[in-house]
Amino acid sequence: MAWLTIDTERCIGCEACLEACLYGALALEGGIAVVNERCTACGACLPVCPVEALSLPRQAALRAEDAASPEEARGVWVWVEQFQGRAVSLSWEMMGVGRRLADALQVPLTACVFGHNVRDVAREAIAYGADRVFWADDATLAAYRTAPYAHLLVALAREHRPEILLLGASARGRDLAGAVATQLHTGLTADCTALDIEAQTRRLIQTRPAYGGNIMATIVTPNHRPQMATVRHRVFEVPTPNGERTGEIIPVTMRLLAEEEIATKVLDFLPASEEVNLAEARIIVSGGAGVGGPEGFAVLRELANVLGAALGASRAAVDAGWIPYAHQVGQTGRTVRPDLYIACGISGAVQHRAGMGTSKVIVAINKDPEAPIFDIATYGIVGDLFEIVPALTAHLRRRLGH
Repeated sequence: MAWLTIDTERCIGCEACLEACLYGALALEGGIAVVNERCTACGACLPVCPVEALSLPRQAALRAEDAASPEEARGVWVWVEQFQGRAVSLSWEMMGVGRRLADALQVPLTACVFGHNVRDVAREAIAYGADRVFWADDATLAAYRTAPYAHLLVALAREHRPEILLLGASARGRDLAGAVATQLHTGLTADCTALDIEAQTRRLIQTRPAYGGNIMATIVTPNHRPQMATVRHRVFEVPTPNGERTGEIIPVTMRLLAEEEIATKVLDFLPASEEVNLAEARIIVSGGAGVGGPEGFAVLRELANVLGAALGASRAAVDAGWIPYAHQVGQTGRTVRPDLYIACGISGAVQHRAGMGTSKVIVAINKDPEAPIFDIATYGIVGDLFEIVPALTAHLRRRLGH
């Protein structure tokens, strides 16, 4: 069944809609436009029709049922991701920014905690800033699966009509956000690096890098609610938990999907073979094109070992095949927020800075005194990294007693 309705009395056969359709779903028969099953209801054809002969009534009806209007939606929600009963730190970053947005809008902050034996996570959510928690505890929710989690979050959103829904841009968060936004017929901005409120309209101002990090795009969702966004790890600080805070933990009583209704089963969890954990590292030593080749990372590894640091890299070094992608920091790699970031032979292209610019202390080592990395560095050293890094390693080894 096609989504698009064509008013044959109005259609003049101008073919404007045929040219606008990206999927080949429209054709001309007897001088009148016709639609086939390829139609995805994207709406690209609607604004080009000069006589307004096209409409999407079925989509409009679904949106009227599922998506709250800006006037009726209230509240900020955060989905708290957990694994085996423990919340991931990204969830508390979301709670921090969610608290700020809720305060700006003067509305409650709600945490959504789904899982099995996760009452402690619900209590933690209160300590990290939530005013209330929707707590769903069931064996079917023990391991993350798209269907039961999306079913539950969509049902809660339809009933309570939040105006903002935030999720972390983890593998699970990205998966869940897309499924929920699709069912609620609302907008979703992925991988945001900044979130703010436009006071006059209550709109969520969502900022994210675009075109490979060369520009920062500002995105709004003017007509549909909730306004949904995912945020990268390490973009926002984790707030300090307050064990004295009080809030309401609300058990979810609505129907959950039964196990036989869920197509996927989780059989086992296998540990990742990759030992790189840039997202959690407190110290990172990174190399770029200036290391000259794969052997150039040897001196950086020595420094990283002395400091107990993770080894990072720029895209240029990864693209050259000098080091695996798992080490890449930047817009197309990992976003990091360590206490100390040592950039060796990295020029500091905007794409790389987008991934590490919020590091607390940045030390840049580069031959070129005009390298952009020095613009954001806390400390800059102009010189040959192959002289400076070994000297620094030797000094730190003596100081640290290694």
